[in-house]
Formats: sequence, structure tokens, C-alpha cells
Amino acid sequence: MCNKPAHGLTLIELLIFIVIIGIAANAMLGVFANLTRSSASLLPDKQAQAIASSMMNEILAQPFPSGDNVMGPEGIEARNGAPPYDSVNDYDNPAPIPVVALPNQPPATGVTPIPSLAGYSYQVTVAPTALPNMMALNDALLVTVSVTAPNGTMARLDGVRVRYAP
Repeated sequence: MCNKPAHGLTLIELLIFIVIIGIAANAMLGVFANLTRSSASLLPDKQAQAIASSMMNEILAQPFPSGDNVMGPEGIEARNGAPPYDSVNDYDNPAPIPVVALPNQPPATGVTPIPSLAGYSYQVTVAPTALPNMMALNDALLVTVSVTAPNGTMARLDGVRVRYAP
């Protein structure tokens, strides 16, 4: 008779292995469930940041105002209207404005309502600023865009628009 050691698993070893794998899988599923719950709660914050970024890009793409630095739109200009805003100063409005519609394409060819943006609001302030050792007071504008989400969180972006040529 040959005395070779037996290879394989006993039923007890197999059951212990299955229990350990089950406990590990349960812990991993709990972690994934928690991540899913917390990522959904970040949606209003990310949407507010996206709105603020979009507004900042739109504003900084406008020409630097010529002549006097009158803040706010001149006459009957409107962001989504005709005639549209034509300079950075036109966007200055410290009062909250609801975000319910965005222009389709510049120049504004219409307005597309976005119902999921109800509850968001934005504010824009434009103020003359001086950059250290660079420009005079009237050659740079500090633009601040603040967006408030329905849950009360706020996203804020600051940007500077400078006069490139006299």
C-alpha cells in the first residue's frame, strides 16, 4: 500500500471558504451602495458649478466695454433677446435671476426651456479692478458669478476681463 498524502478539500474547508467569500462580498456591496447614494447627492453641486462655468465663459467672451463703464444693459438689451448684450458690463445684475432657460446659440436664436433647472438662480457682478503693476483701474473688470442650487449650496467663480488694446 502506498502512503501518498491525500489532495483536495474537505466539506468543512469548503463551507468555511464560502462563508468568508460571502462576508467579503456583502461588505463590498455595502461600500458600492454607499457610493451610489453619496454621488447622487452631489448632482446639485455639480450642476451649479456647470451653470457658473457656462455663464463665466459667456460673459468673458463679450467685448470689453468702450467708453464709460456704465454697469448693466443699455436700453432694451436682454441676455436672450434682441438686441442681445454686447459687452461685459451688460451682465452686471446683483439680484438673483432664476435659471429656467438658456439661449440656443449665440447670437440668440431662441430659448430652450430646461425644466430640471427650476430652483437654480444666478447673480453676476462686474466691477472695475486694478491688477497690480499691470493696468489702470479702467482697464480690467472683475466678474463674479454666483449660482445657488435648490438645496442651498452655492458655486462661485471669479474671472478678470482685461482691455487688450487701448
